[in-house]
Amino acid sequence: MGANGSGKTTFIKLLCGLYEPTEGEILLNGVNIKGYNYEEYLKLFSLVFQDFKLFSFSIGQNISTNIEYNREKVLECMKKSGIYERYKTMSDGLDTCLFRDFSESGVEISGGEAQKIALARALYKDAPFMVLDEPTAALDPIAEAEIYSRFNEIIGEKTTIYVSHRLSSCKFCDVIMVFNEGEIVQSGTHDELVKDDTGKYYELWEAQANYYQRTDEEQ
Repeated sequence: MGANGSGKTTFIKLLCGLYEPTEGEILLNGVNIKGYNYEEYLKLFSLVFQDFKLFSFSIGQNISTNIEYNREKVLECMKKSGIYERYKTMSDGLDTCLFRDFSESGVEISGGEAQKIALARALYKDAPFMVLDEPTAALDPIAEAEIYSRFNEIIGEKTTIYVSHRLSSCKFCDVIMVFNEGEIVQSGTHDELVKDDTGKYYELWEAQANYYQRTDEEQ
C-alpha cells in the first residue's frame, strides 16, 4: 500500500515482467526471471490492473479470453467475483454481448460490474499468483465489503498480491509492504504497523480516519 504515485503499480509491473529493471534483478527460485521463457513466465500470473479492458464480445468470451471455453468454470468464477446476480438478468446467458458495438441486444455495464468481470477473468486463468491492482476501486462500499469478507474464499490457496491506497482494505492481508517515493519503507501486519506512530503507515491511517471522522461530523 501507499499513496498515489508511490511506486506500487510500477513494482508489480516489474514483478510480472512487463517492465525491465534498470538496476538490480528479480529472482524466481534464485534464477533471474530473464532466464525463463517469457510466455511461460507470464502464465504464472493472473492480473487485474486498474486500466483493464473489456471487449465487445460475449460475457463468456470476455471472462475466458477465448472463443471456446469451459462454461461451468466461467459461471463459478462469476459467482466468486460477485457478477453472477447481474449475469442472471442477461437474456442470452453467457452469449450475451457486452456493449452495443456489434449487437443491438448488447448490455451496458457499470464500472463496478466491469471490475467484477475483470476479477472473474483473473480467476478463470487460475494461475499460481494473483495480482490485484485496486480491484475494488469502482465498487460501492457494500459490494467492496462483501469482496473483503469473502477474500480468502475467492482466492483460495493462491499467493496473492493486493495493491491499494485505502488502508481499510489492507487489514486482512498477511503482510503489508508500505511504499513511499518508490521505496518500501515498512512491512508487517496492520496491527504491527498501526502501533508505530512514527511510521508512514500510521500517518496515512490517521489521515484517512480523520477524513471520515470530519465527514461524519459535517453531516
